[in-house]
Amino acid sequence: MTKSYSKTRTLVECGLMIAVGTILAQIKLFTMPQGGSVTLLSMLPFILVSFRHGVKWGLLTGFVNSLLQMMMGFWAPPAGTLTALIGCILLDYVLAFSLLGIACVLAKPFKNRLVGVAVGTAGVCVIRFLCSFISGFWLWGSYQSDYSWATGLPVWLYSLIYNGSYMGMELVFTVIGAVLLYKAAPSLFRAVDNG
Repeated sequence: MTKSYSKTRTLVECGLMIAVGTILAQIKLFTMPQGGSVTLLSMLPFILVSFRHGVKWGLLTGFVNSLLQMMMGFWAPPAGTLTALIGCILLDYVLAFSLLGIACVLAKPFKNRLVGVAVGTAGVCVIRFLCSFISGFWLWGSYQSDYSWATGLPVWLYSLIYNGSYMGMELVFTVIGAVLLYKAAPSLFRAVDNG
């Protein structure tokens, strides 16, 4: 009975974190013209699930979030090929959001829990940036011509600047949010026994 209750509680908590993350994703502090935005800590609920319930639940919760993100505003790549569509689904949605669930793994080597929370949070934000960066030069490079500042730049540098401009801010805000939340309520980051 305890095991069943624990799994039910975990499912409810993960569902709540998906709802909170979805709401926070709609609060955009800054939006880029060709996709991407700085949100009000929308990645933090999924990172929190990773710390509380481990990689399995973190990945699953992030995956469900990726499906919701696609349903709420899917941006298809201009190439229009099946390969581009699959690449977009994987890089811009599934991997980008699911891999937030490995924050606890990146934090594990650090004895100081606060440092671990900061490093784990920053690490998954960098991974999400890398997904956007690869997608940017592989799938979205044709949009480079829309920007006079990008004229003559290699497409990889265009992607680095474009995606780095908003993901860098998102990383900073998310790490600050995670650190402040940890300082205010460290028990929220404590691993829960899922039975």
